[in-house]
Amino acid sequence: MAKTAEKKTKFSKEQYLKWYESMLLMRKFEEKTGQVYVQQKIKGFCHLYIGQEAIVAGTVSATKKDDKHITAYRDHAHPIGLGMHPKYVMAEMYAKITGCSKGKGGSMHIFSKEHNFVGGHGIVGGQIPLGAGIAFAEKYNGTDNVCVCSMGDGAVRQGALHEAFNMAMTWKLPVIFVVENNRYAMGTSVERTSNVHDLWKLGLAYDMPSKPVDGLTVEAVHEAMEEAVARARRGDGPTFLEMKTYRYKGHSMSDAQTYRTKDEVKEYQTQDAIEKVLITLKANKWIDDAGIEEVEARVKALVDESVKFAEESPYPEPEELYKDVYAEADYPYIHE
Repeated sequence: MAKTAEKKTKFSKEQYLKWYESMLLMRKFEEKTGQVYVQQKIKGFCHLYIGQEAIVAGTVSATKKDDKHITAYRDHAHPIGLGMHPKYVMAEMYAKITGCSKGKGGSMHIFSKEHNFVGGHGIVGGQIPLGAGIAFAEKYNGTDNVCVCSMGDGAVRQGALHEAFNMAMTWKLPVIFVVENNRYAMGTSVERTSNVHDLWKLGLAYDMPSKPVDGLTVEAVHEAMEEAVARARRGDGPTFLEMKTYRYKGHSMSDAQTYRTKDEVKEYQTQDAIEKVLITLKANKWIDDAGIEEVEARVKALVDESVKFAEESPYPEPEELYKDVYAEADYPYIHE
């Protein structure tokens, strides 16, 4: 390995190794997803998270197991970062019964009750008031859990955001609103959709603590989330964070990407969050070539296992169509 000057950091070797392996798994999983999609093994819409991995990794390291997470339809990486085995995500995209949503949700509707991932949601901005509602439930039930509600930059143009912001501040709900600003809502740049280009400033209208964050640096994400989570747990209410990031692939698998140049993509690829973590690991001699190969081998094995599991799993039986439509509940105050 080439010699690199030691890089001082407040985070431990173990944390960097965890970030590296977690982000690499997200990246390789998404790359494989793109490959099998082209092979027509995955149908429907499919939105890859490649380039944005630091946001999930830094959020997970700054929260605890019982906290809730909700996001939009670019949702494969979130449950994987939270600890779900990727084979259940892949099986879901293959529409198999072994998928985390029993093959009924597909790419845009990944859920995991076990990991407190309250779903990817296909309606643009639809998850924003839901995130506020989840936080309300946590406060009502007297827990110290928070809800991390993620959205894309296009979603902040929805009116539901303003209603949710108003209620969250009025009731001091323990919710962290996170906009993953990858600069383009589908193919339309932020600059073409609003006079407000610094999206974090939208929170200021509600006196909500708000700020921009380098979403391409996992340490910055962790620190900003840590501060916001602490505020929410104290009962001081929500925070709005604009994670400035970039997606290296198109909006979806069908995106021709004619709205941006190849040079722009290459420029952002020089800021790859995974490479930044690897540089720190090498600089502090926390990993060598053999160690990197071990991590890569583990990740590859997980991704290969996920594809094999998905391909060998059965499709749902027709009667599954009628299951999970309604939930049974006991309401003692309702009398016949």
